[in-house]
Amino acid sequence: MSGQAGMPPIGERLRQARLDRGMTVRGLARVVDTSASLISQIETGKSNPSVSTLYAITAALGISVEDIFNEPEAGAPRPAPAPVVTNGDLTGNSATAQGLRMLAQRRRVGPVVPAGEREVLHLDSGVTWELLGQLPDTHVDFLRITYAPGGSSSGAGVLMRHSGTEWGHVLSGQLTLTLGFDTHVLDPGDSVSFDCSTPHSYANHGVEPAVGIWFVAERFS
Repeated sequence: MSGQAGMPPIGERLRQARLDRGMTVRGLARVVDTSASLISQIETGKSNPSVSTLYAITAALGISVEDIFNEPEAGAPRPAPAPVVTNGDLTGNSATAQGLRMLAQRRRVGPVVPAGEREVLHLDSGVTWELLGQLPDTHVDFLRITYAPGGSSSGAGVLMRHSGTEWGHVLSGQLTLTLGFDTHVLDPGDSVSFDCSTPHSYANHGVEPAVGIWFVAERFS
């Protein structure tokens, strides 16, 4: 992936979002159900989150995955803190908070994103996300995803749930999707779509990278 725009500072942005919400490291760890040590390591860049952990943290902070990619424009106001999520429910005046958040969200990626200029997130467990585009005031993650051989959405194989709806299309390799009680093996040309509140996980049990195009439309109401 030489020549790409590189990896945004995930840890710094998660830390700032946590501070904006007045949460401690231990408080965030309790909501996410992980260790304070792991949160600290992610914030300082010593560890990358897995897909499932990243979604859990962003949900707890009331932000979207696209916010992790975002580079705020010079002079632009910081998005208003969103309500904290506890046990999957938004607390506080979510409509007002979300409205303020969307007013502050003015970033566009595109309309054309050259292959060598994609912003990249290298996550734990052999997963890479590349941002393919973004429109202001929308909450759709438009990604090229790569699961390395042996890669998975969670290092422990835990199923994840998050807000929104997900669509995916496999370009190459083979990806195993666990969706609720069912397991699906996705080959090149196969597509999926489902509500993200259904417990799910991805894993590459093959010998070559699994690559696909994914859309996740996140919900904040």
